[in-house]
Amino acid sequence: MGRIVVGIDTSPDAERALAWALEEARLRDAEVELVHAYPTPELTALPMIVTLPDDAELRAAASSVLEDALKAVGGPGDVPVTLTTRAGGAASVLTQTAEGADLLVVGARGLGGFRGLLLGSVSQQAVAHSPCPVVVVTRERA
Repeated sequence: MGRIVVGIDTSPDAERALAWALEEARLRDAEVELVHAYPTPELTALPMIVTLPDDAELRAAASSVLEDALKAVGGPGDVPVTLTTRAGGAASVLTQTAEGADLLVVGARGLGGFRGLLLGSVSQQAVAHSPCPVVVVTRERA
């Protein structure tokens, strides 16, 4: 196995997915690519002046999300890791980044109806549109 792509946001679910992916990469001698998608600011006609963050600020904040996730799981250890940040919707950024990957790993937040029973919308989109196999890491049940 060569490359495992992992979707990262600020949730504990993403940290569980990252920990799982790092262990899988160790077992399969693979590299891991952490991906965080950030939204592009939209300006609408407002009766006031609004200052929006520029792309460099958004990229820096997105990079911090990835670095924080790595710290939260104790670092990459001996697994080669690449950090990728891109503007756009999470599902489309993940599926585009997964082109040529061996595996896409995402956490299931389950924020929709029947909390905990359904996959989140990003997980559903990843499963439906990924160019490679997908692992959805869910919460452990008590």
